[in-house]
Amino acid sequence: MSDFKVGIIGVGHVGAHVLYTLALQGLADEFVLVDLDSNLRKVRSERRDVLDSTEFLPHPVKIKVGDFSDLSDCDVLIHAVGDIMSLKGTHTRLTEMEFNMHAIYSYANQLKASGFKGILINISNPCDVITKWLDDLLDLPAGHVLGTGTGLDTARLKIRLQEQTGVDVKSITAYMIGEHGSAQITPWSACTFGGLSLKEAAKTDERFRFDLSEMERSAREGGWETYNGKFCTEYAIALTAARLMKAVRYDEHAILPVSCRLKGEYGESGIFAGVPARVGRTGVERVLELPLTNQEADRFRMCCQGIRENFEASKSLFR
Repeated sequence: MSDFKVGIIGVGHVGAHVLYTLALQGLADEFVLVDLDSNLRKVRSERRDVLDSTEFLPHPVKIKVGDFSDLSDCDVLIHAVGDIMSLKGTHTRLTEMEFNMHAIYSYANQLKASGFKGILINISNPCDVITKWLDDLLDLPAGHVLGTGTGLDTARLKIRLQEQTGVDVKSITAYMIGEHGSAQITPWSACTFGGLSLKEAAKTDERFRFDLSEMERSAREGGWETYNGKFCTEYAIALTAARLMKAVRYDEHAILPVSCRLKGEYGESGIFAGVPARVGRTGVERVLELPLTNQEADRFRMCCQGIRENFEASKSLFR
């Protein structure tokens, strides 16, 4: 297999953990690190720290600190720009919007001029809004821009379901969908345990009889539970990005929850939202439509309207 090259834009707390996670898993052969801080001392330190660890890896890794022109031949870009400390005390990812919108404005043309034509995975918040801006500005092929979206929220839900029921997380199918934020929802009608629906499982086992609203809230608020204790999230989001990277690199056609452009699916168009989709070498190949109940469809519609309003609000910050 030919060398696989990955660029990381924004090598702060999250970007550095993504670098280490991808290097550890052998998902990239070469990295290019690009940061907005003109003082590259931290970026160079992160590079050195990871390089020093490669003595203990079974595979070689190349890492360089570069600029936007060096991203032209990357297979994948991880967009991890953000100001994580702006979240402190806010309980909303929207507080990162101003910083990230100004950031995109400062380098969008440079990134487009680089000639990059690969897959872009966005982590920056508010994820659905920023992912749509990147897709609109870079004019990449359809499906090439996607966000981590509700991928981590879905993982949090499944872990909590494992803790409640005792069923291994890998045997659970469940999703958080919609906004990567306070309006996301759980479509319980699509939740199964080894193929058995939650409703059927609850008939014979009390472990499956729990407060659905509270379980949804716990998954939705899981990120804040982590952030409020250590003022960052790092390991789980890095692994979320790595999981998407793996699907792209190995053309898995894996069904994963991602933030992607809706083109009529679920009755929505013109926005990015977190939904299950098939992901492979060309990015998002197809959006899967879960058979939502009427109530779930109404909640999802309200969630998408919130994303649309947030995007409209972001326009005043693009300067």
